[in-house]
Amino acid sequence: MAGPSRGAGAGAGAAAPRRGGNPAAGAAALRSPPLLLLLPLLLLTCCIRCAAGAAQSNIILVLVDDQDVELGGMTPMKKTKAAIGDAGATFLNAFTVTPLCCPSRSSILTGRYPHNHEVRNNSLTGNCSSLLWQKGPEAEAFPVYLSKQTYQTFFAGKYLNQYGRKEAGDVIHIPLGWDQWNALVGNSQYYNYTLSVNGKAEQHGDSYEKDYLTDLILNRSLHFLEDKSPQRPFFMMLAPPAPHSPWSAAPQYQDKYNNVQAPRDGSFDKPGKDKHWLLRQPVHPMPNSSLVFLDNAYRRRWQSLLSVDDLVDTLVKKLASTKELDNTYIFYTSDNGYHTGQFSLPIDKRQLYEFDIRIPLLVRGPGIKPNLTLKAPVLNIDLAPTILDISGVNLSTVNMDGQSFLSQMAPSLRNGTARPYFLIEYTGEGNPVSDPYCPKLGAGVSQCFPDCVCEDAYNNTYACVRTLDKDQNLQYCEFADSESFVEVYNMSSDPHQLENIVKKVDPSFLQTMNQRLIKLQSCVGNSCHDYI
Repeated sequence: MAGPSRGAGAGAGAAAPRRGGNPAAGAAALRSPPLLLLLPLLLLTCCIRCAAGAAQSNIILVLVDDQDVELGGMTPMKKTKAAIGDAGATFLNAFTVTPLCCPSRSSILTGRYPHNHEVRNNSLTGNCSSLLWQKGPEAEAFPVYLSKQTYQTFFAGKYLNQYGRKEAGDVIHIPLGWDQWNALVGNSQYYNYTLSVNGKAEQHGDSYEKDYLTDLILNRSLHFLEDKSPQRPFFMMLAPPAPHSPWSAAPQYQDKYNNVQAPRDGSFDKPGKDKHWLLRQPVHPMPNSSLVFLDNAYRRRWQSLLSVDDLVDTLVKKLASTKELDNTYIFYTSDNGYHTGQFSLPIDKRQLYEFDIRIPLLVRGPGIKPNLTLKAPVLNIDLAPTILDISGVNLSTVNMDGQSFLSQMAPSLRNGTARPYFLIEYTGEGNPVSDPYCPKLGAGVSQCFPDCVCEDAYNNTYACVRTLDKDQNLQYCEFADSESFVEVYNMSSDPHQLENIVKKVDPSFLQTMNQRLIKLQSCVGNSCHDYI
């Protein structure tokens, strides 16, 4: 099929907002003054509201799942790069503050580092979409502020990995701030999934025309654009599953990229020499079975992204046809990066290295010049304050660790400065019993593959200071493990992080970085911008 369906997948559950009516309205109307007496006041009120609405820009955030930027992950996104990057800004140094889905998405929603929103991993026990999260950070997420700014809000796609589970409040839980809610229950799927549609479970099967999730997200977003009020601005967050496993491509794209392999340069299949314990255990060189597996994953990831590329292209054309494109900011990004064979790790994220922490970020909108390339570092915790800045919220009234980067994209609208360094933090996840693929490693590991390669562990817990300015391009990381392991990389001379130089640098440098790390790990709000 050539394009997304506008059939059953786009219909049920996508229509009426959740805002209820007033049953006493009819009786009140009978007691109201004659309409002619009120007409001048109504016209004046309408003019004020319309003028205010026109002054507020619309905002769209497209958040994909696991798309790298270091290993060619943006290659399939030709339409997206033309529609957003060429028409606006491309950020060359965008990072996630934690390379895993649920804590990263929680950072995007709250504008906070993980140590402040306290989502540690993808599990309920790790606070992913837990009742504690819902009562705390989620109730202060940026859509709550947008709703107060009279924005019409729409969500479709993957929210948080444990969302919709019975232990997490079931599908009836709709986070504050959302008018239209189409959230995937659980982790990324393309077929055979359940959606919470405004608080009611909606089951989906394996029909491409009705169920393919990326297309369904597009179709429902188009319906929202057709049905929304023209008097108020809108915010849309679209979170398709691609390119997360199981990498289910649309039928028309399943034969694409058949001759493509994962790139063999950089740190591909290199031993994890002088690195923390988890990087010293993979089989090296990688067996052929692992190479075949990761190459297949690499191709299928690209194939699944082609439907996302269509989504962005169709959405931009829709906005152009309704004359709303020039007043709409569109953000395109991912929750984290990814690796396929780097340091002999087959496939995953969760590591401190550039391939896992760097993310794509493209933005177009009012005041942003076309073909703008920006080098200053930005973080995913900056998305929330930037979106609120665009909406007109006074940022001094919100508790966020991130900084608005509107000044970088549109200097004529804001003044600001770039940060010289920032924090990356991750809490490792393990199983309390031995993994059947790696019994010799004992308990405490997870995400294990055949040939006894594990991608995560309890002691894969680390915090890093990433310094990126005109004078320094460095990374300093400390591990919370029995070795108190430290990794240091000069990213200028060693961009692939092959050599840990911790034993070669001046001890005073290590002390400085340690002090910066301690400060960042305890920062809250504005103190996260206090650089020493």
